[in-house]
Amino acid sequence: MRARDHRVYSLNRNPPGLANMSGIVIFDGVCNFCEGAVNFILRHESGDRLTFVPLQTSTGASMLRELGFDPEDAKTFVFVEGGEAYARSAATVRLARYLRWPWRALAAIWIIPRPLRDYGYNLVATHRYRWFGRKERCMIPAQDVRSRFVQD
Repeated sequence: MRARDHRVYSLNRNPPGLANMSGIVIFDGVCNFCEGAVNFILRHESGDRLTFVPLQTSTGASMLRELGFDPEDAKTFVFVEGGEAYARSAATVRLARYLRWPWRALAAIWIIPRPLRDYGYNLVATHRYRWFGRKERCMIPAQDVRSRFVQD
């Protein structure tokens, strides 16, 4: 993915079925670390306002291409809010606002200069498969949250 970080691109429209969502998380569905992050978000979010789109789905890949990212070179998750897309640490900061307290305080990392935040983010993103592993197939969400995931 390109090094662009915040306000990557404005979506012309949310894909069908996602128009009423507050936030869209586009993530690597075969990455164990990413799956853990999604499960963390589901456990700690304040309300059911987020939709999750694995980049391995046609919707996820299409959205990434529209936003200027290469789905084949996914080294970050993308958070779309109000038609604006955010990547790397900027996505983390924006997403933290959707969590319950005390996890919402993670948004305070914005005080760390973005190059330093992104350095740490990129370090984990580059090594995530080696450190945490990966699966052959996308995660299968639990039945109670399945409706919040875009699946092909």
